[in-house]
Amino acid sequence: MSVQNRLLLIYTSIFTTAFLLVALLVYFLPLNRILMQTDGELEAIVSQVRAEVPMQGPRDMARLAVPEDLANFKTATIFMIAINVQGEIVARSSNLIGVDVILDPDGRGDEKKFNLVQHSDSMLRVLTVPLSLTDEEDSAIIGYLQVGRLLDTYDDFNRSLIIALLIGFGAATASLFLAVWVTPSLFKPLDDIAAVARQITHADDLSRRVPDPGRNDEFGDLAHALNQTLEQIEHLFQAQQRLLADVSHELRTPLTTIRGNLDLMRHMGVADPESMDVIQDELERMTRLIGDLLLLARADSGGLPLDRRPVALDNTLFEVYRQVSRLQGAVTVTVTEIDQVSVLGDADRLKQLLLILVDNAIKYTPAGGAVSLSLSRTDGWAKLQVSDTGVGIPAQDIPHIFERFYRVDKARSRAQGGSGLGLAIAKWIATAHGGWIKVESTVGEGTTFTVSLPARKPIEDTADYEAETADTATTITRPTLRALRRR
Repeated sequence: MSVQNRLLLIYTSIFTTAFLLVALLVYFLPLNRILMQTDGELEAIVSQVRAEVPMQGPRDMARLAVPEDLANFKTATIFMIAINVQGEIVARSSNLIGVDVILDPDGRGDEKKFNLVQHSDSMLRVLTVPLSLTDEEDSAIIGYLQVGRLLDTYDDFNRSLIIALLIGFGAATASLFLAVWVTPSLFKPLDDIAAVARQITHADDLSRRVPDPGRNDEFGDLAHALNQTLEQIEHLFQAQQRLLADVSHELRTPLTTIRGNLDLMRHMGVADPESMDVIQDELERMTRLIGDLLLLARADSGGLPLDRRPVALDNTLFEVYRQVSRLQGAVTVTVTEIDQVSVLGDADRLKQLLLILVDNAIKYTPAGGAVSLSLSRTDGWAKLQVSDTGVGIPAQDIPHIFERFYRVDKARSRAQGGSGLGLAIAKWIATAHGGWIKVESTVGEGTTFTVSLPARKPIEDTADYEAETADTATTITRPTLRALRRR
C-alpha cells in the first residue's frame, strides 16, 4: 500500500472515530440533561402529593389530587393518576378527566421507575411510585402514583439533533471525498521526483535534476536537497574520472621514459650513465606520486591519525627556512616576521605543509624573484604566510588549485616534476588541524598563501616556552629572531 493510501486510511479512521464520539456526546449529554431535569420535577410533585394525603388504606388513594398550584396547567404538560393494585384508576388530574388510560402500563413494580412512554404522537416521561401504608420495606403495596410530563421539546430537540447529525455526517463524508480527490495532486511532486530519480539511475545521467515543484513545503525542500546531492555526486564522479585519467597520464609518462632508456641501453649493449640518471629520476617521481596518492587515500578513509602535541610553529618555520636556504638557487627566501606561537598538532605534518607551500612558491617564481615567510598571532589564530613574486594564478583557476592533479600550467608543472597533489595534501593538513588556507594572487605580481591554525594560549616566560616545545624542534632564541628579521 502506498504512503498516499495509508495516509488516507489513517485520516479516514481518525476522522470517523472522532465524528462518532462527538455525535454520541452531542446526542446523549443534552438529552440526559433534559431527562434529569424532568425527573427532578416529577419527584418533587410526587413528594408534595403524598405529603398532603397520608395513606391509611386503599380508599385513601381516591383522595389523591393535584395540588392547587399545579391543578391548572396552562399548557397541560403534567398529568397524574393513581391506580390500585388491580390496575384501576382511582384518581386522576383534572386534565385527564374522561381519559381512561394508564400513563405507564409497564411501570408498576416494587420500586419507583422512570420510563419514556409513547402516547399517540406525544412522548411522556413518566415516574411511577408504589404506594404503601407505611414507609417500611415489607409494607404491602396498595397502589401506584404515576406522574407524567409531556416531552414535546424533547421530541423537537431529538429531531433537530438527528437532522444536525445527518448534515454533519454528510459534511464529513464530503470532506473525506474531497481529501481523496485532493491528496493525489498534493503527492504528485513526489511521484515526479521518484520518476526522474529512476530515469537518472537507468540512464546513468548525473547531469539531470529532479523537477522543482515551486512550493515552499517539504516537497520543495526535498527536491532542493536531492538536486544538491545529485550535484555533489556529479562533481565527485567527475573528480574520480579526472583522477583516473590524471593518474594514468602521470604514470604513463615516466614508464614511457624508462622503457625508452632501457631500449636504448639494450641496443647499445652498455649501461649509459645519463640514461640511468633519467631512469632514477623517473622512478623517484613515480615513488613520490604513489606516496602522495596513498597519503590522500588514507586521509580520505580516516586511517591517517595525527600525533597531536604542542608544536612551536616558529621553530618549524625556522627549520623549513634553514632547509631551503641551503639549496643553491636564483630565488631569495627571507623571513619577514616571526612570533612565538604554539599550536596543538602533528609536527611532521605541519612541517610538510610548510615545505609544500615554500617549494611551490620557489618553483613558480622566476630567477631574481623572492619568497618571504612570516608567522604571527591574530585574535587567537596562528597566521602562516608564504608569499612570492612569481607568475601568479589566474582568478578562474584559484577555486580549483586544491583539487588533485589540477595544474594551472600543465606543461610547465610536468616539466618541473610536480604531481599536482601537493596543494591537496596541504589543504588536508590544515583542515585536519582545525584551520584553513586562503589564497590571494595577481597574475604577473605574485601569490600569497595564508594558513590559519588555532593557536594555544601564549606563554609569556621564554624558559617555559622553550621547555614546553623542546621536543618538537630546535628552539628559536631571541637573538635568532632578531637575525632572521634583519635578513
